[in-house]
Amino acid sequence: MVLFKQKRPGKHEKPFVLLKFQTLRPMSEAFISHHQRVTKFGNFLRKTSLDELPQLINVLKGEMSLIGPRPLLMEYLPLYNDFQKKRHSVLPGITGLAQVKGRNALSWEEKFKFDVHYVENLHWKLDFKIGIMSFLAIFSQRGIYDTNGQIVENFKGN
Repeated sequence: MVLFKQKRPGKHEKPFVLLKFQTLRPMSEAFISHHQRVTKFGNFLRKTSLDELPQLINVLKGEMSLIGPRPLLMEYLPLYNDFQKKRHSVLPGITGLAQVKGRNALSWEEKFKFDVHYVENLHWKLDFKIGIMSFLAIFSQRGIYDTNGQIVENFKGN
């Protein structure tokens, strides 16, 4: 399978099918950690953010925007507090403020703070700035992994 498809919450929490390039091997006991499941080519795709390219189809379908809070997992919806739910008042984006401010190196609290800041300060100038910063972040490969060298831990709520 070349494409990874997963249901994610969009604007107003309406589910849509997110598209990405497949970067992980199938689940099996041979691969203990998430990090071990990433293929060599998948690692390249992730480091360069090329695994996100199929999301341009989501943008064309009106399910996503180029800039906005990244769509998280459906299972997180019941865990959000009122502040965190604000992130769903706009279309999710391929890149966003949390990605350019640190990606997976940020805590969940920091990610939500950046997402809500974006929602509350929507402006084409902010989108332009995030677009430029995203381009630079791809080349720096900063924040791909958390501070422990892992992809990211699951959100558990407050």
